[in-house]
Amino acid sequence: MSDQGPPIRDAATIIAIRRQPGPPAVLMGMRGAMAAFMPSKYVFPGGAVDPGDADLHLARPLASSDQARLLAEPRDGVTPDPAALAAAALRELAEETGLLIGRSGAGCPLPGYAEAQLIPDAGSLIYLFRAITPPARPRRFDARFFLIDAAEIHGDPEDFSRACDELSHLHWVPLPEARALDLPFITEVVLAELAELLVEVGDGPLRAPDTVPFFDNRTRTPRFSQIA
Repeated sequence: MSDQGPPIRDAATIIAIRRQPGPPAVLMGMRGAMAAFMPSKYVFPGGAVDPGDADLHLARPLASSDQARLLAEPRDGVTPDPAALAAAALRELAEETGLLIGRSGAGCPLPGYAEAQLIPDAGSLIYLFRAITPPARPRRFDARFFLIDAAEIHGDPEDFSRACDELSHLHWVPLPEARALDLPFITEVVLAELAELLVEVGDGPLRAPDTVPFFDNRTRTPRFSQIA
């Protein structure tokens, strides 16, 4: 551990938003009480990028505009890999919830996708937010948050039977109720950004925000910026 805290790992988080039926709701689960990072907090599915994510074939890539934004403001000596970040988000969603976002195709090695004959599809993911964990935390991540409409989920969005045990109490939480849960600070901020975007799009399709908010805690002096 340096004077800047533990090493920073790339991470990806996925925010699934369900707008029908009823009011908008997001998919969340609670981390275990013994977890080293954010114990007992309600979070979106997500986690660190694995080495294999860079090799995962995607049915469609991220939008080119989101790829460009993901390359902005790199950490010293680190070149972001937009495809690996998108793959990590889809993999973590599958592992932690059992839900899949893909297109027909064979050969994907990921559990769930292989059985369903699907190839993970990043074409509808929207880059919404970025945050780097402050130095004082026991683990640090450079987390990119991706938004996806629940209509893109393959199969029943209520079927969590294939989920691992990393998150408990998985459920679709109406946005007003989500703000009342025991949340990490950054999750509260992301929910506020999401609510603002939903007001802007109304009943129309989800779209990328005008800029991506970035909570930059690379050093002990926090910085907030907008990635255009």
